[in-house]
Amino acid sequence: MGTENNRLEISTPLLVEPQNNGSIESDDFEEIPEWKEQITIRGLAVSALLGTLFCIITHKLNLTVGIIPSLNVAAGLLGFFFVKSWTGVLSKLGFSVTPFTKQENTVIQTCVVACYGLAFSGGFGSYLIAMDERTYKLIGTDYPGNRAEDVINPGLAWMIGFLFVVSFLGLFSLVPLRKVMVLDYKLTYPSGTATAMLINSFHTNTGAELAGKQVHCLGKYLGISFFWSCFKWFFSGVGDSCGFDNFPTLGLELYKNTFFFDFSPTYVGCGLICPHIVNCSVLLGAIISWGFLWPFITQHAGDWYPADLGSNDFKGLYGYKVFIAISLILGDGLYNLIKIISLTIKEICNKRTTRSNLPVLTETTDSEGSKLLAEERKKDEVFLKDRIPTWLAASGYVGLAAISTATMPMIFPPLKWYLVLGAYIVAPALAFCNSYGTGLTDWNLSSTYGKLGLFLFASLVGNNGGVIAGLAACGVMMSIVSTAADLMQDFKTGYLTLSSAKSMFVSQLVGTAMGCVIAPLTFWLFWSAFDIGLPDSPYKAPYAVIFREMAILGVQGFSELPKHCLAMCFGFFVTAFLVNFLRDIVPKKIAQFIPIPMAMAVPFYIGAYFAIDMFVGTVILFIWERINREDAEDYAGAVASGLICGDGIWTIPSAVLSIFRINPPICMTFKPTSG
Repeated sequence: MGTENNRLEISTPLLVEPQNNGSIESDDFEEIPEWKEQITIRGLAVSALLGTLFCIITHKLNLTVGIIPSLNVAAGLLGFFFVKSWTGVLSKLGFSVTPFTKQENTVIQTCVVACYGLAFSGGFGSYLIAMDERTYKLIGTDYPGNRAEDVINPGLAWMIGFLFVVSFLGLFSLVPLRKVMVLDYKLTYPSGTATAMLINSFHTNTGAELAGKQVHCLGKYLGISFFWSCFKWFFSGVGDSCGFDNFPTLGLELYKNTFFFDFSPTYVGCGLICPHIVNCSVLLGAIISWGFLWPFITQHAGDWYPADLGSNDFKGLYGYKVFIAISLILGDGLYNLIKIISLTIKEICNKRTTRSNLPVLTETTDSEGSKLLAEERKKDEVFLKDRIPTWLAASGYVGLAAISTATMPMIFPPLKWYLVLGAYIVAPALAFCNSYGTGLTDWNLSSTYGKLGLFLFASLVGNNGGVIAGLAACGVMMSIVSTAADLMQDFKTGYLTLSSAKSMFVSQLVGTAMGCVIAPLTFWLFWSAFDIGLPDSPYKAPYAVIFREMAILGVQGFSELPKHCLAMCFGFFVTAFLVNFLRDIVPKKIAQFIPIPMAMAVPFYIGAYFAIDMFVGTVILFIWERINREDAEDYAGAVASGLICGDGIWTIPSAVLSIFRINPPICMTFKPTSG
């Protein structure tokens, strides 16, 4: 979870009989377009449009709470809607249009996900912004290990250059293993499989009808969300203390401890998309921290830490908040990393275990069985038809690694060329572990690999530039392992939709190139319009402080923590380990009620308000499932996507108004009555 919640709950089987989902019910008669025909100008135009929208949404989430739900389904659905609408209009005007195929739909979805993925793995809410002057000053100019020399402020030119030299290596690192991962080991990749099922269903008669209803639902809630966000703006005044975002819905006393509903469509939408256990874990973390732990520590002000410190001083309560959150995140991440690597080794050593864990097809008659076998052969044939030469992948990786090794020290001087080279030598092995683990569990641990790189390189470089070197190395690791896992997941989607592996690879390259430009540009919109990273800003960038502190920790150690903070950190680190272990050893029906430590960690630092919003979303979904489960399964994703997209679109006019210094006309605020 944490910054990259891509884990997916699927209530229907991952592999179903073709008559149930219409995946390839007429493949014997279906003409598969050539790989070049699957990539169209209209598809790329739609991909750029949706990539821009989803980058804005990802930045907004990154800079507020750091929880990013999977938007793959929304990308597939909106891609279908835009192209179908375009072809429908042209047909009515009498133009001849090329039919819209599921392969083209798959290419669009792949391109969009590759584009907005860089808004996350590019570090705009974490390691990149942790280098800036605002974060340096927020931690404290006199804080040990926090040096003025370790500051690099955001700049469009160097951010775009940085993304171009690191983002493509992951795509070349595992291409030769696509057959092994998808065909030989038959890894499930639940998100990729679910997306393929969705796209396949769109391109049947019954599926297209449901898709039309889903698009209508998405558009309806997108409009509601957009106009509600616009309405809220008029009452939000100047600063961060006015409007519906600060409405004391649960009373003024709880409001002081950040317990209030802030009427955010984005967080309610996240609650509808994220599994119930994630939302409940976030709320539990908020109750433990802001309901009990922080009030308890505050009572010891003057004993455990000086009582006269500012609210953002790391030697006071703020230090407990940041370092305990880091402990939970690292404990959860390290446990899952060990688990995934051990599981990967075990599964590779015993293929039969892997196969026995896959969803099994229902018993069929001989004729049905032969039909399914023929369909599988058809998918294998299409997947293997357009080969990506191994020499191309190897030379691409080596060439890009050489360019990056030469240019990275120019962008980040403390990160010497031999350190970059060392990272690129071990990165393919880490990318394989992450991709294999994602295929088994749907859990992308790219940020965990990034944090390991951060600590390792920060400690290797030491006091003289270790903070910048660690943060930059974190970016290198995250980019490679994240894009490699995304590529394999897209190969799985392409395999199930009869899309060419070559078109998947090219669309990933194009989407990544788009993201290298669009992600920094959309971030620059936020950076120019809002005070990113400041405590009283709506965009506090919480992970910037956490990542910089982790880098300082890698260099300096634990010497400056307030009283009992280290003991508490150790306790929460061990607790995260034990809770994860407990989730794995108890029966599944019990494990589903055990909280996820990484989800619990987020509100420790940020506050409880967004946990209330996400819990409202999960309650709505829970009631909806009890009233009409089929309706909830069909439309909950569309409603959530509409709420998130509408609020995200409003960010653009809001930023423009802010750039021109046009402030909201009303400040609606609430204070206790005097006397």
